[in-house]
Amino acid sequence: MLCLLGSSSVLASEGAPQIDTALASTGYGYLALILFVAAYALVILEEKIHLRKSKPVLLAAGVIWVLVALAYAAIGDHHAPEVAIRHNLVEYVELFLFLLSAMTYINALTERNVFQALRSWLVLKGFTLRTVFWITGLLAFLISPIADNLTTALLMGAVVMAVARDNTKFVVVACINIVVGANAGGAFSPFGDITTLMVWQKGRVDFIEFFAIFLPSLVNWLVPALIMSFAVPKERPETHGEMVTMKVGARRIMFLFLLTIITAVCFHQYLNLPPAVGMMLGFGYLAFFGFYLKQKDLRAVHTGDNPLDITGHNVGGDGHDAPGFDLFRKVAKAEWDTLLFFYGVILCVGGLSQFGYLALASNYFYTDLGPTWANVLVGVLSAVIDNIPVMFAVLTMDPYMSHGQWLLVTLTAGVGGSLLSIGSAAGVGLMGTARGKYTFGQHLKWTWAIALGYAASIWLHLIVNAHHMNDFH
Repeated sequence: MLCLLGSSSVLASEGAPQIDTALASTGYGYLALILFVAAYALVILEEKIHLRKSKPVLLAAGVIWVLVALAYAAIGDHHAPEVAIRHNLVEYVELFLFLLSAMTYINALTERNVFQALRSWLVLKGFTLRTVFWITGLLAFLISPIADNLTTALLMGAVVMAVARDNTKFVVVACINIVVGANAGGAFSPFGDITTLMVWQKGRVDFIEFFAIFLPSLVNWLVPALIMSFAVPKERPETHGEMVTMKVGARRIMFLFLLTIITAVCFHQYLNLPPAVGMMLGFGYLAFFGFYLKQKDLRAVHTGDNPLDITGHNVGGDGHDAPGFDLFRKVAKAEWDTLLFFYGVILCVGGLSQFGYLALASNYFYTDLGPTWANVLVGVLSAVIDNIPVMFAVLTMDPYMSHGQWLLVTLTAGVGGSLLSIGSAAGVGLMGTARGKYTFGQHLKWTWAIALGYAASIWLHLIVNAHHMNDFH
């Protein structure tokens, strides 16, 4: 939809009321902006102050919308804030249900030892460090389009630490390679990153069209990987550990997850229904299969009759969870801090949009600088701030640009976070896994190589997808 970038008003997003940008220069507007910046500063410092990222944005979101309501009440409009916040809540609910289903499947696969089995296989194969470097990077690139980039990075990071925990030099370059690979792999799939999911659910890029940025994403990983590979020794570390086997039902859950993804795509592509509804249908697949597994597991360990508590959990005689597959335990282990963080971000950015800040930003970036440079900067900003609020802001601005430019911003927002270790969930997660070895400073030493990959991916996109750059359909 065309954003009306006038001096006084803009349509922030589909279904939202008209916005008066003059509110940006009011006391309410300034206070809302300061509050958001302060909240996000706490998010960035999460690793230092150990305050979960959801807490400051939840607080900021509520207060910002109080300021929105007061600002609009001052000009006699008591209706616009209600319409706008309901619009934001619908967007959040769709994202929430989609991610809740996906996270539950990932937790179920973890409980069935799928990822542990893959890790043990890699560790026990006796590969050289250089081979491990390439295998973990490639798997990060290939797995993240289906699982999310954080889960993929943590899995491959565990492999690296198990193979060569004491070799700091190798751990650093291998972790950086995994972060870049996971972020690059997640960029060409709606299921690989939150930003691509938002772009897909918003209808800016169709499911099949994401594969148009496969080659640029691949180059984004390959360029720094090739450069860093020269720093990896060819030595063969000692193998240790035991082979882990998958539990009963693991392969069937993998099939159900694939079927759930297909269901979500079909809901969106052929029925014009939200993908989240298709994912929740897939959640139902797992719920019924989980009941079968629970009964099978309970019979196998001879636990007898186990009562259910009020949450639907199996409870043993000592009050603890009894053995057996329990779907509600998988739901409980979802990343609730992340899900609540998304709520805070969507409402914070939505509130700032109501003050007109996004209209002003859109006017500067997409009109004055032009869409190509604006979309390149989106990736750089994603490394410093976070790609989720940046991409949501772009989608809320909804600038009028070609299909090729929407593909470009999807690419840059997805891979830009690799420039810094704090720029993506994958990087932050691995700093915890390889604490003391893979650090912000160690990542920064290789930022130049990652930046070369970033530039090469943009260059390749402008060439291979040149036919999309003037397509405004």
